[in-house]
Amino acid sequence: MDTTNPRKNLSTIILISTFGGLLFGYDTGVVNGALPFMSTPEQLNLDAFHQGLVVAILQLGAAIGAIGIGKVTDSYGRRQTLLLLSVLFFVATICCSLSPNRDFMVASRFMLGIAVGGASVNVPTYLAEISPVNRRGKIVTRNELMIVTGQLLAFFFNAMIGLNFSSHGAVWRYMLVLAAVPAVILGVGMLKMPESPRWLISKKRMDAGLAVLKIIRTEKEAETEVHEIQTSLAKAKLVKQMTWKDFSLRWVQRIMIIGVGMALVNQFTGINSIMYYGTEILQTSGFSAEAALVGNVANGTISLIAMCCGIFMMDRFGRKSMILCGLSGVTVSLLLIGLASNALQGQDILPYVILGLIIVYLAFFQGLIGPVNWLLIAEIFPLQLRGLGMGLTVMVLWVANFCVGLLFPMMLANAGLANTFYAFAGMSIVSIFFVKYYVPETRGRSLEELEVYFKEHYSNSKKKEVYADIHGANK
Repeated sequence: MDTTNPRKNLSTIILISTFGGLLFGYDTGVVNGALPFMSTPEQLNLDAFHQGLVVAILQLGAAIGAIGIGKVTDSYGRRQTLLLLSVLFFVATICCSLSPNRDFMVASRFMLGIAVGGASVNVPTYLAEISPVNRRGKIVTRNELMIVTGQLLAFFFNAMIGLNFSSHGAVWRYMLVLAAVPAVILGVGMLKMPESPRWLISKKRMDAGLAVLKIIRTEKEAETEVHEIQTSLAKAKLVKQMTWKDFSLRWVQRIMIIGVGMALVNQFTGINSIMYYGTEILQTSGFSAEAALVGNVANGTISLIAMCCGIFMMDRFGRKSMILCGLSGVTVSLLLIGLASNALQGQDILPYVILGLIIVYLAFFQGLIGPVNWLLIAEIFPLQLRGLGMGLTVMVLWVANFCVGLLFPMMLANAGLANTFYAFAGMSIVSIFFVKYYVPETRGRSLEELEVYFKEHYSNSKKKEVYADIHGANK
């Protein structure tokens, strides 16, 4: 790397490492277009249950990958872990594309899910640890952009391959195997990327950590940051980390309910039914297979545009107000999808109305709920609860994701399009009340201020000495 241009070096590291996010997006989105082709009797012969299993098993693997990656990345480093994940992405992708039967496909998708879950934790960690403090938020959210970009690329290539090679029975294999390309780019690229300076310094490798910082900072900034990292690590050692025993504290329970609740809001309002089954939904509404693939590209495009707008608005409006506005728009969109499905059944205009309403839904969710929800979850956990709290919340999120992915095709087959989306609308209404009456506004408050807020408002009055002991241990 060019030691005279730290800003360029940092941009290169961000670009290469976020290919992990791109793979996350592509591998969760590609099944959207590939599923109808692989489900035919001539291919993997998937019924509604096995369609859901092929889609959802990735999320179950991701839950395990997200939980298990912590010890690996702490022991071997962020860079080495990303290298390992790139190999796992590549091998699992090849296995998926060569699957001879549905059992092999399920096993391969599970392995791919472990890589996705690992990347969902490790990439943001790596980005946060190489970023300057004043740019950390914008840099870490680039991973979210790459996830949505990966989904858009999956929808685009699905459409291109489906339109040009639909006569080939195994067209789905071409769609899946393309994910091997970014996996190779991630692996080869990370060979030339540096390790996280914070991880190096935490392992008492001061010279190596300073050397990395001098590549991505000016020399003065690098020396200052080394001192700040050392101070931060020293303070962290003094913090008494919470355990399961501390869940008896009401303020801890309140935070966990908010974290888990927002994870469920993120899934049960239906976003991944569209990201995983958008092609199936559009075909059910009346589009041909080819038209559904093209329509799905519009879904990916609006998701990317809305995500960019959401990131721009994030620090300009309250987190809570953005989520409530987004949920209101999502609820109306879902209700209209259900109404249109019943009122316009059999009419030529129905698929176009459904596509338009899905685009409106995605604009509200991806612009006002998706990126803000993740930020709010990260903000509510104090330092001594962050590891345990985030781990539990992310696990719940992936398990809920698994449930949506597994059950949606069966709901669609048995309850119909209208009733399925009415169910999501009902969940969205419940979510509005949960956010309005249970979730605090976090914008403009430091993490320490939020901790004080929860302790003051939700502490057990008879156990204040317990809080005082914990607070004293954290000083």
